[in-house]
Amino acid sequence: MNRIFSGVQPTGNLHLGNYLGAIRNWVLLQKEFECIYCVVDLHAITQEQDPKVLRAATREVAAGLIAAGIDPKRNILFNQSQVPAHAELAWVFNCVARLGWLNRMTQFKEKAGKNRENASVGLYDYPVLMAADILVHKATHVPVGEDQKQHLELTRDIAQAFNSQFGVSFFPLPEPQIFGEATRVMSLRDGTKKMSKSDASEYSRINMTDDADAIAQKIRKAKTDPEPLPSEPAGLETRPEAANLVGIYAALAGKTAIEVLAEHGGAQFSAFKQALVDLSVAVLGPIGAEMKRLTADPGYVDAVLRDGAERARASAAPVLREVYDIVGFLRP
Repeated sequence: MNRIFSGVQPTGNLHLGNYLGAIRNWVLLQKEFECIYCVVDLHAITQEQDPKVLRAATREVAAGLIAAGIDPKRNILFNQSQVPAHAELAWVFNCVARLGWLNRMTQFKEKAGKNRENASVGLYDYPVLMAADILVHKATHVPVGEDQKQHLELTRDIAQAFNSQFGVSFFPLPEPQIFGEATRVMSLRDGTKKMSKSDASEYSRINMTDDADAIAQKIRKAKTDPEPLPSEPAGLETRPEAANLVGIYAALAGKTAIEVLAEHGGAQFSAFKQALVDLSVAVLGPIGAEMKRLTADPGYVDAVLRDGAERARASAAPVLREVYDIVGFLRP
């Protein structure tokens, strides 16, 4: 059976962009794949973290995944630091990957910015650990967004280089799992910027834990323009805020933008926003309520992660053992 691996950083404040851009798709993948989902806390510490906040965020993200529909009994759900094989394989891959490959990674340049000399080695080496995350479970497919495509290509390069260097056909070359037209959710305050937890304004995003009143308030305050909705997508080309709200409605309703505009074209934004409020509350309300319930029961969430980690260690152990044999390590 084809195997999915995907990870999410425990940064807290899961929002609508996380749900529509990734989590909802992960839920759908359960029907077709064996799935391994990881809260990547090792990746999180590539930038400075408050330990208490990191623990809380790890539980919150795990709760969000379960609340959204990830079945932890059917799939493997764990936090990365509980499975040492990820870090162990990353070291082997550090000795296979080349500096030139890492120097081409654009995400490091974006995250390090002008302070590159003070960035951690872990931030620079992040893509190698990501390759180990995927390959230690011999995943065949990885759901990726635009910002991760380059890292998946590096994963394939590392797998191919390992196989070539040691004359084996051991690691698969994982394929990207694409979901038709990606849902790119933008800020409710600026339709040209991605929805982000780092935005100073709470009104820029809908958090997965927001209640009905908060969702309604944020959508009603969302930036728009004075024109009514067009009847065709071409009318949205120079209207980023309008396009964003239509895109959110379409994604939540499981419709195309064409279908949404056919239904609401000509409407004033006050009416369309109310329709979007009703839809958003209907879809996100139960998820947020369940997420809050789970977050209030850390013992349950910890037990889920422990069980997932045990199964993840069982998945990774034979792969790492064979890697060590291939490399030539003397093992008991």
